[in-house]
Amino acid sequence: MELTLLPDSLSGPVAAFLLACSVLTSMITASLGAGGGVLLLVLMATWMPPAAIIPVHGMIQLGSNGGRALLTRNQVDWQVIAAFAPGVVVGAGLGAWLLVDLPAPVWQLTIGVFVLYLCWGPPLPRASFGKPGIFLASGLTSFVSLFVGATGPLVAAFIKQIHVDRFATVATFATAMTLQHAPKALVFSVAGFVFPEWLAFILAMIACGFAGTWLGLHLLRSLSNRWFHRTFNLILTLLALRLLWQAGSATGWWA
Repeated sequence: MELTLLPDSLSGPVAAFLLACSVLTSMITASLGAGGGVLLLVLMATWMPPAAIIPVHGMIQLGSNGGRALLTRNQVDWQVIAAFAPGVVVGAGLGAWLLVDLPAPVWQLTIGVFVLYLCWGPPLPRASFGKPGIFLASGLTSFVSLFVGATGPLVAAFIKQIHVDRFATVATFATAMTLQHAPKALVFSVAGFVFPEWLAFILAMIACGFAGTWLGLHLLRSLSNRWFHRTFNLILTLLALRLLWQAGSATGWWA
């Protein structure tokens, strides 16, 4: 199939704007821990065809998180990743088999409530962060990720309870999300999504994201662990409240 620089549904000015957004959102995630991926998803949803949003966003996030994991590989908690990886396989495999259409308010409400609990509720029992707990969290979020593309805040909120050090949080979260986004290429290819049409744009977005990650990690070095975690909690809370607002709007709660 012929490789094009831009898909027909994406104009040059919009593509240039999204490339700039890739730099900014990757810098946000690398320096503040989370938020960039969801912000990029919202921006992409404004201009891109609905059928392309989740597959293309997943591939961009795979590259962006992979670059961040590579740059912070010495700070990754590999014991957490060893427990997280099998859950990705199980969750993604189950999701690919079922290919269900989850009602948006259900996952928005569920993720929003859990993120708020993990940020402001009592700490989870230490047993939750053992291998079974990490496996369960990985499996559930990997399953949901195939359909909604917005499980990053939940994974981030879970990992932040494990680590106090800001670099370990960013590095382990990036590696976990790299694993979680990886199966999407296979799943969506089997489902019939035409990736070659979007390949050049995806690669350009990943390159811009790598530049943003490099800038964000330099900014992270100037932050204290205390300031980082306060800001991290604030960002996750805002993302959770946004999900709850979307759920309420879709169901008419706010009418």
